[in-house]
Amino acid sequence: MSEEKIAELTALQAALAAEHAAVYGYGVVGGRIREGRRTEAKAAYDAHRARRDALVREVRDLGGKPVAASAAYALPFPVPDSTAAVRLAAELEDRVAGVYSDLVRASTDGLRGTATEALREAAVRAVRWRGGSVPFPGLAERAATPTASVTPTA
Repeated sequence: MSEEKIAELTALQAALAAEHAAVYGYGVVGGRIREGRRTEAKAAYDAHRARRDALVREVRDLGGKPVAASAAYALPFPVPDSTAAVRLAAELEDRVAGVYSDLVRASTDGLRGTATEALREAAVRAVRWRGGSVPFPGLAERAATPTASVTPTA
């Protein structure tokens, strides 16, 4: 496998891991979000599940073994209510945008377009959750605030 394909596979695996975390995180969001935003949370959950499933296929197509979801993930902060759930949703989207930004850099051909579309979708969802945008979505090194992440627990 060429160096470029190895880099692409590594970035795909990171995107897949982020999508696993986002699916888990949106499970938490859905349980805490107020009724008026539940449909939005469900749509985001479904979008991340679809992206996750597509990434599994992409990893396999490159000859890799897709990274598995963790049994549980540590959230970046407690989520006791709807306000915190909205904040978590925005942070999940920031994290996903970051890994798709990396995938855009590492990929070529059709995968680059797919990664770009996923980055755009995550950035738009983050704006909707946050109520405002950030400079350079997906590029933590250029953003005014650091990107938060959801990390697997041991």
